[in-house]
Amino acid sequence: MEYIGFILGIFGLMAYLQCSSLKRRIEKLEEQLTKTEGTTFHEDRRALLEAAHSYIGQKVSLELKEDHEDVDIMSYGNSSHGSNTILDADEDWLLIRIESPKKCKDKLIRMESVERITVISPAVE
Repeated sequence: MEYIGFILGIFGLMAYLQCSSLKRRIEKLEEQLTKTEGTTFHEDRRALLEAAHSYIGQKVSLELKEDHEDVDIMSYGNSSHGSNTILDADEDWLLIRIESPKKCKDKLIRMESVERITVISPAVE
């Protein structure tokens, strides 16, 4: 009987530690949300949006944030065999056309996932 009480006590302690760890993580996330509330347009985001508007119709290279990588953009659009063309841009979304030797695909990408936009200079012949 004592062993059962001891085992239940250990499980209770483990459950308590998990709950307290979760509570700290939630408080940390709430703190981060209150810091970012009302500041959706950072200076970098404005500059990125202005760049996207000025590059409409041009071929660009897109660098996405690490946790938002897209296979089509990385494999075809940013390679020497394909390209990304910006079709439209607004505060939240970027519409691009990914052209590869085999097909052409239009995609919507969230502006918050874009790290950098670079214009691909046309080859001088």
